Amino acid sequence: METKNKEGERKSSGLFKFSGDWDKQSKALKAKFPKLISEDVKFESGKELNLIKRLENKLDKDRNEVIGILKSN
Repeated sequence: METKNKEGERKSSGLFKFSGDWDKQSKALKAKFPKLISEDVKFESGKELNLIKRLENKLDKDRNEVIGILKSN
């Protein structure tokens, strides 16, 4: 969903979209955070929020921290 700010520019409602090779990214995440298991980093297209929620719970971090980790990975 997109909204317009007061200048009329479109902006995303905050949904995070993954890009790149998720297989490589998930392996890097598991290496960086050894308590993560394959089920924690399982990615299904259209269910990004489920993945983010799992990571929030497992890593004990808020949504913005998890998204920052994913973007830096």
